[in-house]
Amino acid sequence: MSEIGFYHLTRTPLEAALPKLLGRVLAQGGRAVVQLGDPARLDALDAALWLCQDPDWLPHGSARGIGHPTLQPIWLTAEDEAPNGARFLFLVEGAASTRLQAFDRVFDLFDGGDEAAVQAARQRWSAARAAGHGLAYWQQEERGWTRKA
Repeated sequence: MSEIGFYHLTRTPLEAALPKLLGRVLAQGGRAVVQLGDPARLDALDAALWLCQDPDWLPHGSARGIGHPTLQPIWLTAEDEAPNGARFLFLVEGAASTRLQAFDRVFDLFDGGDEAAVQAARQRWSAARAAGHGLAYWQQEERGWTRKA
């Protein structure tokens, strides 16, 4: 079973929090898939990753952009896929996967200012617990992430 961390965004938007988490995966030599719940947001997230300051470079691609998934350490998609061989999955903006067990670690990031997103995350938490995955709940605080459960 996978380890699934639920990341409750309370201080910064996704575009500010996601690059730091992806940077940690890359620093460990890992590969990641970022699966979006809204395909219309893919281009905006792609641009945000190219322009982020911390870390200053996040090599990535998508089927809409550079392509060549096997060469990309980070793959952006709205599909339930991992064409780059990633072992880390980032679920953002309400994305859900039926392939959680295929990853070593899953990061489920959700907007704490959006009550519908919080309720949906609670439902994903319950389903993941029922499936036997290891779970952790992280909340943003002034100086970073704090594990609450």
